[in-house]
Amino acid sequence: MAEAPNVLVIAGLDPSGGAGLIADVRVCELHGCRPVAVATALTEQTTQGLRAVNPVDPAMVREQLIALLSDVELAAVKIGMLGSVAMAEMVAEALAMTAAPIVWDPVARASHGATALSDDELGAAAGVLGGSCALVTPNADEACAITGLGAIGSARDAIGVASVLRDQRDVAAVLVKGGHWGDAQAIDVLVAPAGVVELAGPRIPGASVHGTGCALSTAIACELARGAALDVACRAAKAFVAARIAAPVRPGRGRAAIV
Repeated sequence: MAEAPNVLVIAGLDPSGGAGLIADVRVCELHGCRPVAVATALTEQTTQGLRAVNPVDPAMVREQLIALLSDVELAAVKIGMLGSVAMAEMVAEALAMTAAPIVWDPVARASHGATALSDDELGAAAGVLGGSCALVTPNADEACAITGLGAIGSARDAIGVASVLRDQRDVAAVLVKGGHWGDAQAIDVLVAPAGVVELAGPRIPGASVHGTGCALSTAIACELARGAALDVACRAAKAFVAARIAAPVRPGRGRAAIV
């Protein structure tokens, strides 16, 4: 029996497990992958919101990654919360040691809580990391923050912003998530070397579920680790997240969670 592929998760720790490192580990296991992980921040967070972000020393993160990468062969990498440009620099330096595909979810802020990176910092972090990434998965606000462009109100807008992001930051591919525009359907837009793909799915009425962005990017990384093509990985991950949104877990008094 083949061993499960190793997927590295680099993200902040949400003690409630609704997003971040704990949620990413669960998603990896649900996809038949073996997670290894390094925490970039320790957050003060509940199901009701993010109160504070306490960054880990970027140099410590770099050393943890260098040690890990000298020992474990990776099939894919998922990056989530970074918290600072210095962290992005240290992560990029360490990840030069691996040829595994890297998926970055450029977290600017939580849906309910404090800011992780300002718009300027997010753009700078993209400049540091972009050339190393197989895929960047911003939502509409994050894509606009990185590029400096105006608001996204349609799939056509998303394609334009994603194309600029690819050119500006030397990113191989961009998936702009469609949760912030449209009515009946949530349309994610993938702009990649092979072309543009629109990934449509039904919008679930009244859904307010924590951890969707984390789960999507981690699921894509897992699909890539198992050998899927990029567009196939994105479709499968979107379907996975949609199924979890339709049947979320409720661990606390606040928002429901993906896993």
